[in-house]
Amino acid sequence: MARDVCGVPSEPVRLTAQTPDGRTQSLEFTNIGEAEAVLRAVARGYRVLTIEAPKAAKRKRHGTSFPLNLFNQELLALLSAGLNLTEALSTLHAKEQRSSAREMLAAILQALHEGRSFSDVLAGYPRHFPDVYVATVRAAERTGDLPEALSRYIAYQAQFETIRKKLASASVYPAMLLIVGGLVTLFLLGYVVPRFSVVYESSGRDVPWLSSVLLAFGQLIHSHWQLVLGGLIAVGCAFGWGLSQPPLRAWLLDRFLSLPLLAARTDSFRLSRFYHAVSLLLTSGIALPRAMNMVGGLLGAAQRTRLEQCRVAIEQGRSLSSALLDAQLVTPVAESLIKVGERSGQLAGMLERTARFSDDEFSRWLEWASRLIEPILMAVIGIVIGTVVVLMYIPIFDLAGSLG
Repeated sequence: MARDVCGVPSEPVRLTAQTPDGRTQSLEFTNIGEAEAVLRAVARGYRVLTIEAPKAAKRKRHGTSFPLNLFNQELLALLSAGLNLTEALSTLHAKEQRSSAREMLAAILQALHEGRSFSDVLAGYPRHFPDVYVATVRAAERTGDLPEALSRYIAYQAQFETIRKKLASASVYPAMLLIVGGLVTLFLLGYVVPRFSVVYESSGRDVPWLSSVLLAFGQLIHSHWQLVLGGLIAVGCAFGWGLSQPPLRAWLLDRFLSLPLLAARTDSFRLSRFYHAVSLLLTSGIALPRAMNMVGGLLGAAQRTRLEQCRVAIEQGRSLSSALLDAQLVTPVAESLIKVGERSGQLAGMLERTARFSDDEFSRWLEWASRLIEPILMAVIGIVIGTVVVLMYIPIFDLAGSLG
């Protein structure tokens, strides 16, 4: 049996395919993914009917939402292999294991058989296919180059995913520091401090005020540890539930990103996404005012208000660079690059270059911020734990001094 790179036996991908002469045949591929297996079958002249994915892949994909990025990559691979759109979607439908995604692909195929355009069908699923994606596909239907449009959208999403992964990785270590520091502090307050309290009470000596407050707080936690534990679990569950609710999660994220130290960088990141999306739509043949209106949701509330003023100015004949400058939606570097794009007729390319410049600047700031916040958090946690320890030992120091 074939093995993967970790030395674990790899599960085969089994296909049921129709041969060129109409016979049904089972095919088995090992050590490759489903998309590659389909491509190899198509290259042999087979028409894929069903796909039995590896069990591990089924478990991994169970219960997830529609994977747009994976869908784009597999659709692009099948179209590039020579299948038409209906054949490619039928193949993806045959291999899909998630019931919700399978039903949606079946509905899309049914609508295509009824004569509706691919972009109109996708527009009926705004939760899974954003406006930028639908507009890109609609423009590709006019030019007849859907694979190229999918490639551009995949590149657009990959740039955003790179930044998102950097943000996620930069937040892991600080989060672990806070969790570990909080657990250590709770252990000191709920377990260690009450035992020191017994020693001090038996000595019969007066305890400094701050130490007495700490000892009383530790005794409270120790005496009602069930309530404290239940409260922590309830807070954790409430926080997890809140994050699972899109409106509440968006509200919390918006409040967090509105903090003074983050607001400016957040606006810069949103502008970068805006430039990326407008560049993608312009390349697809969408008019500039319409493109700006379609991707306005990528900006913050205040930025969207200024964007509407900018769009009106462009419709009245103003240049993009001057309209963005008046609306405070452009940096000096972005203004210079956009002006070059307007003079050379390469506005989409210059918007993309502007976005990448902003992405690079944001990445450098993120790296600097992650390196700075880690020692700050360690210092704060050290001060908290050190304060608890010092307040516990102050009465002992006083007792030792009196005995001396």
